[in-house]
Amino acid sequence: MIADALGNLPAPFTGFVGRRQEIDEIRRLLDTRRLVTLTGMGGVGKTRLALEVSTAARTAFPDGVWLVDLAPVSGPSAVAAVASSALRVPDLGALPALDRLAAYLADRRTLLVLDNCEHLIDSCAELATTLLAAAPGLRILATSRHTLDVPGEQVFPLAPLPEDEAVELLRDRATAVRPDFRVDAADEADEADRPGIARLCAELDGLPLAIELAASRLRTLTVGQLTDRLENRFALLTGGSRTGPAHHRTLRGVIDWSHELCTPAERLLWDRLTVFAGGFSLEAAEAVCSGDGIAEAEVLDLLDRLVAQSVVLVLAYEHDALPRYRLLATIREYGRERLAESGEQDELRRRHRDFFLALAREIDRTWYGPGQAEKLARLRAEHTNLLAALDHDGDPRPRFALVGALCWHWCTGGFLSEGRRQFERALAASAEPSHERARALLSAVWVAQTQGDLETADRWLDEADALGESLDDPWVRNQASGLRGVSAHYRGRPDESICRYERSRTTAAALGDEREATSWLVALAGVQAYAGDPRAAETGGRVVTAAEASGERWGRAQVQLALGHHAWDRGDRKRTESLVRAALENMRGFRDHAMLARMLELLAWAAADGGSHQRAARLLGAADVLWRDAGSSIAAFGPQPAEQHTRCERTLVDALGEAAYAKAFTQGGAHSTPCQAVGFALETADTGGGTEPEDSALPAPGEPDSRGRTVTDRRPGSGALRFGDLVYCPASLEVYRDGERVHLTTTELKLWREFVASPGTVLTREILLDRAWGYAWSGDTHVVDVQVMRLRAKVGRDRIETVRGFGYKLRA
Repeated sequence: MIADALGNLPAPFTGFVGRRQEIDEIRRLLDTRRLVTLTGMGGVGKTRLALEVSTAARTAFPDGVWLVDLAPVSGPSAVAAVASSALRVPDLGALPALDRLAAYLADRRTLLVLDNCEHLIDSCAELATTLLAAAPGLRILATSRHTLDVPGEQVFPLAPLPEDEAVELLRDRATAVRPDFRVDAADEADEADRPGIARLCAELDGLPLAIELAASRLRTLTVGQLTDRLENRFALLTGGSRTGPAHHRTLRGVIDWSHELCTPAERLLWDRLTVFAGGFSLEAAEAVCSGDGIAEAEVLDLLDRLVAQSVVLVLAYEHDALPRYRLLATIREYGRERLAESGEQDELRRRHRDFFLALAREIDRTWYGPGQAEKLARLRAEHTNLLAALDHDGDPRPRFALVGALCWHWCTGGFLSEGRRQFERALAASAEPSHERARALLSAVWVAQTQGDLETADRWLDEADALGESLDDPWVRNQASGLRGVSAHYRGRPDESICRYERSRTTAAALGDEREATSWLVALAGVQAYAGDPRAAETGGRVVTAAEASGERWGRAQVQLALGHHAWDRGDRKRTESLVRAALENMRGFRDHAMLARMLELLAWAAADGGSHQRAARLLGAADVLWRDAGSSIAAFGPQPAEQHTRCERTLVDALGEAAYAKAFTQGGAHSTPCQAVGFALETADTGGGTEPEDSALPAPGEPDSRGRTVTDRRPGSGALRFGDLVYCPASLEVYRDGERVHLTTTELKLWREFVASPGTVLTREILLDRAWGYAWSGDTHVVDVQVMRLRAKVGRDRIETVRGFGYKLRA
């Protein structure tokens, strides 16, 4: 124990790992806030962090730093007495314990640590309110799974450990129980595969308690064996400290404690929320989880109470977006066990599937209109839920309906290969003839055609056509005819395509399906333009005008691309640039890899024709990455585009030489996401004719480029950039500060690259999550704030500026 004069903080038995930024932030809060409450789920490390902060802050509190451990206290009336006892307040006179404690602290400068308040919230709130009113020099640092909800309270939600700190903690604790513990080379592999120790920490949600319990199992198990056994994590993760609180000795004990603190209705909602995979919206929770004990109107209040108790996480969101919620895997697994025991699981899964089927159908029905990118963003946020819904067993027809209704998600949202897999799984699982199967086949055809697999597309078309005949479904027959026109176009038979598109458009309108009539008009305008049909300008103009009036963007961009190709065919390079730039602007926010790759290809051809060989090579490199990610190629869109690509490539190699062409091609490939590719193509717009020297894109040494960055080296492949006392070398991915190399973790480096690519530009948390973590991330955007905070500590606090309500930007 530390000397009485300084308080009663216990000396730690183990070293403290990580959380340096959080410690600094909480200490700063205690300078200006009198009550700070650390919240978070059980096992996230609230108590240990509070003790570490308190130890570091001892010198600021001459009258001591005092720990009041409330975990063993069962009665609310005992809180004040336990606090008095912890501070060694003399028990003299007849005054109640709370009054004696208030009088004792009145003239003292003290830090009081109230630990484990969640089961005594009302008493702790009363204690804090009374003591803070009586003692101006008092500061209170509380830990609780539930906020105290008193005036002046500053809540500090504690997130799980980031990957690097979680790995460090596991290594530290594992070494303590097994001195020869080490991570094999396989465990240090590319983080994209999340192997070994990093994967284990991710499976444990980055929870310190779970990691410490797991480390104790490494006496007898390897990291791989332990990870494989986590399916039964509650039986596996036992054996915590015998001297710790009972509810912290096993992972199940931690979650049991949280569950017991909930009301019956809160527990019921907790269990039902586990049907969601990844995050979920309030709308989804209300639709899926209400009924049989929970009224729909009650869901919001119950959800709010679960958030307040750190059972449900709120994913950070921008001011103009709706919030999303999430359960950590450990919380979800616990609730799923209880849901299975209740007998409600099958019904909840059916309601979950039906909700997302209705969502997909509505987006499909209203596709040609405003908000397309927003609709895709919503489906992208629900991607893991959509996959879970597609896994629902039972009647195959809803599965066919869902996979087909998600055609825009697969083809324009960046999930083309995933869509192909889902269609193949659904079609193989059941061959039962139905209207839903026929329509799913038609959507599958679009995927196969986009990937260039016309043989499979034709096979699926034949089956869909036969089903349309046997089921007497004119809509299916009409769609099949139109899609045969797509195959004809890609095989170099545009006249047949035009004929089929015109007929499908007329039939769709007669059937009252304006969405499909619009779709075939867009296709018609495109094929007319590619075929050099003189009607292309008039048809395309109608599409563009209607799209501009309605706010529709995807079809407009498709037609603008086709008209740009038509202009390039006629030798009008300036018109080509203008049309493709307009198309790219309309494609912002979309992840249609194949369509964007076609736009970059066309820009490359035009640039090569104008002598801008470096730019053309870079554009081909950027397009190549998009093609690979789509599982497609330019050849999928017909023999002529493939020939034009080959001709352009040959021209560039002849002009630049193989080595210079390969270098520029690789540079373009660094713009690996649709968002980056669009930005790159628009930034490097060709504004005039003539040839360009190899390094024409770079300014003179020491001079700022067009975005405020300073090039420090003109050597080929170098291009180091300076930002004040920082130097960044893109080729080697190294950062130096005042000549000393700065070590950045993989995530910090990804964030840094995004800031460097757009200095002075505000990047929202969603953009940073998307680019640094990937579209599949379903976690709390608070992780961005944590990682930016860590990055700032390394590159300089003032270098990255917070733009309140929006995001962050790099000072140029």
